[in-house]
Amino acid sequence: MFTGIVQGIATIEGLTDKPGLRSFRLRFPPGFAAGLEIGASVSCDGVCLTVTALHGEDAAEFDVMQQSLALTTLGSFAQGGRFNVERAAKEGAEIGGHPLSGHVDVTGTLLEVRRPENNHVMRIGLPPRWMRYVFAKGYIAVNGASLTVAEADRQDGWFEVWLIPETLRMTTFGDKRPGDALNIEIERSTQVFVDTVRDALDERLGALRPALEALLRERGLSLDEVARPLPPAE
Repeated sequence: MFTGIVQGIATIEGLTDKPGLRSFRLRFPPGFAAGLEIGASVSCDGVCLTVTALHGEDAAEFDVMQQSLALTTLGSFAQGGRFNVERAAKEGAEIGGHPLSGHVDVTGTLLEVRRPENNHVMRIGLPPRWMRYVFAKGYIAVNGASLTVAEADRQDGWFEVWLIPETLRMTTFGDKRPGDALNIEIERSTQVFVDTVRDALDERLGALRPALEALLRERGLSLDEVARPLPPAE
């Protein structure tokens, strides 16, 4: 498990393609790898990877299988690329963000970047299947960082997150440009809630569901919005 609080930025020192996988050699910030062992888990841009070899005090190797390369942004990186990294949370660790599994659900697309004073706003596009789990004031993980959704538009398929200077300093988000892909992990309790409500509605409404959906559309609503969970307490 991870907390979604990025602990630093790692740089790709080497890439080696092997049958069925690609090996990444990463250089970490000083002190990040203290006590790191083979078999330990590290979140790399939100993807949980396992240490396969250690190189000195601040470098390690990770093997990434083809499925992960295809389903995440890891397959697009070259030597010199940079990852947000976080070590696995220890028992009793403070959860400064929200619990993450390191299993990416989908890649989103950075649609727009705005830079109001002392802020950095990213608008990210998602397929409709996944937007049903995204709510304003809810949590979402982007490239391994736990972020709060500022706004969400299901009709147009996007959500926005606002980043403070400290978040930009500790992550690679300042490097991202419109058109870049981003790894997205949906907040699990929200996903379970939405899917449970949808299943219950399907069971109870049956043939009436299309009529109810049409009625809600006339009023600019959807079943997802009617069944939305309450936002986290301030």
